[in-house]
Amino acid sequence: MFENLSERLERSLKILKGEGKITEVNVAETLKDVRKALIDADVNYKVAKTFTDTVKEKALGQNVLTSVRPSQLMVKIVHDELTALMGGETVDINLDGRPAVILMSGLQGSGKTTMSGKLALLLKNKRHRHPLLAACDVYRPAAIEQLCVIAEQTGVPVYKEEDNKNPIEIAQNAIREAKAKSIDTVIIDTAGRLAVDEQMMQEIAAIKEAVNPNEILFVVDAMTGQDAVNTAREFNERLDFNGVVLTKLDGDTRGGAALSIRSVVNKPIKFVGTGEKLDALDVFHPARMADRILGMGDIVSFVERAQEQYDEKEARELSRKLAKNQFNFNDFLAQIAQIKKMGNVKDLMSMIPGVGKAIKDVDINDDAFKSIEAIIHSMTPKEREHPEIINSSRRDRIARGSGTSIQEVNRLMKQFDEMRKMMKTVAATPKKKMPKIRH
Repeated sequence: MFENLSERLERSLKILKGEGKITEVNVAETLKDVRKALIDADVNYKVAKTFTDTVKEKALGQNVLTSVRPSQLMVKIVHDELTALMGGETVDINLDGRPAVILMSGLQGSGKTTMSGKLALLLKNKRHRHPLLAACDVYRPAAIEQLCVIAEQTGVPVYKEEDNKNPIEIAQNAIREAKAKSIDTVIIDTAGRLAVDEQMMQEIAAIKEAVNPNEILFVVDAMTGQDAVNTAREFNERLDFNGVVLTKLDGDTRGGAALSIRSVVNKPIKFVGTGEKLDALDVFHPARMADRILGMGDIVSFVERAQEQYDEKEARELSRKLAKNQFNFNDFLAQIAQIKKMGNVKDLMSMIPGVGKAIKDVDINDDAFKSIEAIIHSMTPKEREHPEIINSSRRDRIARGSGTSIQEVNRLMKQFDEMRKMMKTVAATPKKKMPKIRH
């Protein structure tokens, strides 16, 4: 995500390295490169020009402190302006209604149905809501079936009327159903088309008028660049939506839609899809995204994802085992499962400051743990519990059972042993007591 833009911006800002002060000449040279990087990332030309003009005005008006280098000051100004460009503040979803009604809009293929399921899961798990998915796409073949499959995976109920071809009636009946069953949130999945057309606009406008939603979200594929921004403008003119949901931000996207859409339609980005899994939906934080674009990582989001998988009781038990050198392959397997739940491994590592650039050319995918898991699953319960009993004949059997080589098994055993020693050392290190403050 944003890899090319990040590299280009980093190169542009290096022009100021070694400069003693900010001048109109070196700022102009830097910002010429910045503007070109933004346009190459498919940012709207007017947005890119306004952005660099604002940065130039602020940079030339700054007095550089002796402790701050011009390049550092420029990075801060660019960071602040990127944050402002993407909305400045995080904007929450409106869930005030009883039930709260969320209308999903967008073109066919933007990921609207999947996003409806992702949003339902996020509201259920993180906001403790009780959502209902309403199947109002009566045109696309298998749309209702797709929503039902997603609903089953998320444990969220779905309202459907397979013989009814009137999406307005279905939406209204879904809300009545929610009120009758004390369901507090209704997410309406609507039909899309391959391109904006009058029939689609009239239909979704009619649904809006009939159900009076608390929130209208426009779902758009971030991979489509400026087309996404143009489509958003057309939808906004007809629907006056409340916010944008960007899908496929984990793909090979240049980032233009994320950087342009806020300023073009003057509506905030509220959520971003960061993967194919149903839990891969994040609240959009402009400042954190600016951090990532400028290669600063996003340690706050990393910690938040870790905390979501954190179990205090398990952590205490693990700490006890580490202190007694009882950490075994069952514990190791549990830790791998927790890491996988946090999301795409490469995406997670890129959140750690300084790591993103180091791994940009390294192929890391979600299958990275497959061989390790296969080896552990090929062990007997006793071998997992007591790794020290795994001798050469057992290793040979484990390799054959897991479809791996004896070398891979030996490598894992060696790494596990080293890790266990290191973890025992860390667990045994006495914590320094805070000095007493004398009054």
